[in-house]
Amino acid sequence: MPRIGLDLVDKSNSSGALDAIKRAAALGVPMLWATTGRTAPDPLTYFAAGLATTDDVVLGTAIVPTYPRHPVMLASQALALDQITPGRLRFGIGPSHRPTIEGSFGIPMGKPLDHLREYLTVLRGLLRDGHVDFEGRYYNVHPDLNAPADLPLYISALRQNAFRLAGELADGAISWVCPLDYLRQTAGPAMREAAIEAGRPAPRMIAHIPVAMVAERDVMRRVSRPRLENYGRLTFYARMFADAGYPVGASGAVSDELLDHLVVWGDDAEVRSRLNAAFSGGIDELLITLYPADDPADEEARLCRILAALGGAGA
Repeated sequence: MPRIGLDLVDKSNSSGALDAIKRAAALGVPMLWATTGRTAPDPLTYFAAGLATTDDVVLGTAIVPTYPRHPVMLASQALALDQITPGRLRFGIGPSHRPTIEGSFGIPMGKPLDHLREYLTVLRGLLRDGHVDFEGRYYNVHPDLNAPADLPLYISALRQNAFRLAGELADGAISWVCPLDYLRQTAGPAMREAAIEAGRPAPRMIAHIPVAMVAERDVMRRVSRPRLENYGRLTFYARMFADAGYPVGASGAVSDELLDHLVVWGDDAEVRSRLNAAFSGGIDELLITLYPADDPADEEARLCRILAALGGAGA
């Protein structure tokens, strides 16, 4: 199973995403991830073309928001892709955020973690057993797909209760801009404790790491700060940053200390060394996002070569 993967930075159109998949795969990147945004093209659709036009790269969603897409429909899409290219798809799901789900889509969220629990239960039953009989607050479903697929199911996680849910029911937890110390000292222990209580193996911890392929700290901060302050303005992230010891300021302002801890930067050798060192303290896998600076194409190619060197099967 790949232990490192690259987030597709430009997903604004399907042809661009496909080109990025082909470029990264040609350079040996073992795993590629895509998010499902408000208006961006659906990655599960262009994944079909990406899987058909590459040989062995694994593709994953990080994440598919649960509220807009019924779990039976998502299971049907997953089965179609897995039947075409078995073993090359990984699913990450999550509730997304109120500004998107309620503000943009107009869907009431209720209790996001309870919704995610029900969604994961239904989806897991459909994919593992081919059928499910479930009645809950959000879903009452009794479908029979008659075609199970043993796909890894991951959930997004920012705070301890979400990591505990991953420990109880999922195959892994996908963090997003969570400081590594927080994952090692707080989130990981919560997830592993819940797995023990559920009598199951500990799921994989996927650490999301932003990377700036620049040699100067001030350049790293310049390109990273606006991106991370976008997260700081979202309640779920602001609470996670506070839990991790890096509270945000007004309008999501982030500290230099958070940038220095969270973002990997430096010359190629330093970036490779720091990414390799991240595999410790219960971190099983890395999901890398490039924060482009002055030459995005060159920076992407250099980063892909580093990920290819660090990739392959992990523990």
